[in-house]
Amino acid sequence: MIVLKISNAPELVASKLGKLLESLTPDAFDQAAVEAMIIKKMVENLSAEGLKGEIASVKGLQLDGKQLSINPSMHVGHVQSF
Repeated sequence: MIVLKISNAPELVASKLGKLLESLTPDAFDQAAVEAMIIKKMVENLSAEGLKGEIASVKGLQLDGKQLSINPSMHVGHVQSF
């Protein structure tokens, strides 16, 4: 299993959409939009390489260095098979 932590979602949205629009959107929306974009690209690339599997967006995991914490309210959001 691979865990990918996106730590610059607001900055990425600001660079793509502009500072004004980014300031009007909540960070949770930014994170979800960036996750959806990354999942889409990863599915395209992994499928092109012949890999099969699933990618999921999970809320409630916290990755800090080699420490992985699980929030009791953890849940799986979007799941995409490839």
